[in-house]
Amino acid sequence: MKKEAGWNFDNSYARLPKMFYSNVKPTPVKEPEMVIFNEELARSLGLNAKMLKHEGAAVFAGNEVPEDADPIAQAYAGHQFGHFTMLGDGRAVLLGEHVTPNGKRFDIQLKGSGRTPYSRGGDGRAALGPMLRECIISEAMHALGIPTTRSLSVVTTGEPVIREGRLEGAVLTRVAASHLRVGTFEYVVRWGGVENLQILADYAIHRHYPEIKGDENKYLSLLQKVIDRQAELIAQWQLVGFIHGVMNTDNMTISGETIDYGPCAFMDTYDPKTVFSSIDHQGRYAYENQPLIGGWNLARFAETLLPLLHEDKEEAIALAQERVSGFNDIYQTRWLTGMRAKLGLFNKDEKDEQLIGDLLDLMKKHRADFTNTFLALTHREFENSALFQSAEFANWKERWENRLESQKVSEEESAKLMRRSNPAVIPRNHRVEEALEAAVEEGDLRLLERLMNVLANPYNHSSEQLDYAKVPETNIPYVTYCGT
Repeated sequence: MKKEAGWNFDNSYARLPKMFYSNVKPTPVKEPEMVIFNEELARSLGLNAKMLKHEGAAVFAGNEVPEDADPIAQAYAGHQFGHFTMLGDGRAVLLGEHVTPNGKRFDIQLKGSGRTPYSRGGDGRAALGPMLRECIISEAMHALGIPTTRSLSVVTTGEPVIREGRLEGAVLTRVAASHLRVGTFEYVVRWGGVENLQILADYAIHRHYPEIKGDENKYLSLLQKVIDRQAELIAQWQLVGFIHGVMNTDNMTISGETIDYGPCAFMDTYDPKTVFSSIDHQGRYAYENQPLIGGWNLARFAETLLPLLHEDKEEAIALAQERVSGFNDIYQTRWLTGMRAKLGLFNKDEKDEQLIGDLLDLMKKHRADFTNTFLALTHREFENSALFQSAEFANWKERWENRLESQKVSEEESAKLMRRSNPAVIPRNHRVEEALEAAVEEGDLRLLERLMNVLANPYNHSSEQLDYAKVPETNIPYVTYCGT
């Protein structure tokens, strides 16, 4: 099957010391059946999409292991809501690393594939709804141009999982640049010693940042690279109103990809304090706190690297503090650049932050929709809303138009920049929920497939996207769950 399917496994992580993982095979399921298969992603990986779509369910459920795959569960730790704990792949198995025809390496992981040594009493399984949800959101994030793990397939298992009731079981196949996390480093520095820490750091450099191998202090360069990637990632989240929901250190990748779509959602009404997660009672991971938590997580990463940064501990701390303290400036620069683009601004002006801040304040005051406000600015179509009818907005709009006119670019160029920077559609919460309900409760995938097709081209600004941009009028708070 390996030859016909196109698999090309080379499992470098499984060649690391045994403390990094446990050898474990996926637990076979009763009746695997393909629900979703991402043909575009399969082709980009150099796989035989046609064959796998029709014959790959057994592999994607874990019943068959492709030739040369070396299944493992990875060990890691993490700060969950600020508290350190031992974790690991409790319901996921890494089949191995697939190398594409152009030499790129990707982890192929089965999520919901059964118990592992890190399951901590759990059953290692997953329900269909949360796996479809990750598929929808991760693919939407990819289409938005935001670094993310991706979803290759979702298969049902023919077996129930017991949560609040009996739910249909499923396995998601996740594709990632790697599953190296801040929590991986926290685990190794706590229980593996400096020698294993250096092995892990060298591995991360080789896999993700080979250009820094020859740097005078490559581990300090590694810290800076991860800071840069995370600053860019979180800025991109903020620019589209995405709320991750559970920014624990075990959910923060070294590669800079978005990972672990649990209680995530996109913000409708603009409110910096927005929280969707049912377990985030204090708002630790609220929209406005995501940059702060990103910096906090990076501080934890820097702490793990201290033994490698300098032989003198005080000097190592000073080096780490200097780099981590720069995170906010890097983030702010990325965010400000992105906000300028959303407003059609190519150049810089010292008054831009005030202009942007004033707009956001007005959006909050008038409870305006985040995405649709920028969409209206893009198309100069101001509906009869409290925001657009206010005298304050009229004043702001005049300032914005004067700012646009001060540029040495045409109106059309600014309009094109705004269309590239402001999505016409996002995964609206009510649309996601109605698609999941039809798929899970009725076995009807039509709404889900239609939604994913619309989300695949968020910057098209086409007429068929209009219905998906509408926001329902409701006073019921939207709540998300971890989906375990």
